[in-house]
Amino acid sequence: MKRGGDEINTKKRNFDQDAANWDQVPDRVKVAQDIAQSMIREITLTPDMDILDFGCGTGLLTLALQPFVHSITGVDSSPAMLDVFKTKIREQNLKKVKAEYVNLDKGDVLTDSYHLIVSSMTLHHVKNTPALLKQFNSVLLPAGLLAIADLDLDDGQFHSNNEGVFHFGFDREALRLILMDSGFRNIRSLKAAEIEKPVGNGKNRLFTIFLMTACK
Repeated sequence: MKRGGDEINTKKRNFDQDAANWDQVPDRVKVAQDIAQSMIREITLTPDMDILDFGCGTGLLTLALQPFVHSITGVDSSPAMLDVFKTKIREQNLKKVKAEYVNLDKGDVLTDSYHLIVSSMTLHHVKNTPALLKQFNSVLLPAGLLAIADLDLDDGQFHSNNEGVFHFGFDREALRLILMDSGFRNIRSLKAAEIEKPVGNGKNRLFTIFLMTACK
């Protein structure tokens, strides 16, 4: 294995088995709320915006942003996560929110065009980061925006099981350079959230989550 944000040789995690209880972890819900509030502060969301939430999971971020925009599409590669999300959409009768299955590893590609793409705590589960960022750029409308929230370098301690973790967090400057190579500009970053978790031997560690924004 490699550390420090380099690609890790591992297999993809199966999120389906976690879907039913995903929203039952208070810290996980709070982090999603904190990230959503950070995005709302940093980005001017408008009623004419169409948004893509990549790696939407059960829709925690999607649902927090949807009141401010025209439409928001959540995509994920976990059918079980999407089932939970679709139940929320149906029960809340949300007309401008939809959930779609997209699995890039199986050859799917992102479609349609968006004013803004958001992604929360997903990038470290993506093996080929540059390829994904280039796809993001390709489906953004001119002057479109990107907002990614993910872990600062964590030395592999954030997850109790690193199956499906392809990056132990990210060095912000290294990610900024990848974004530039993918066609983005006006790149900024700030701390979006933090979470304290046990790391063994009776010790806890405070992990920080950044928000990085960029323009096409």
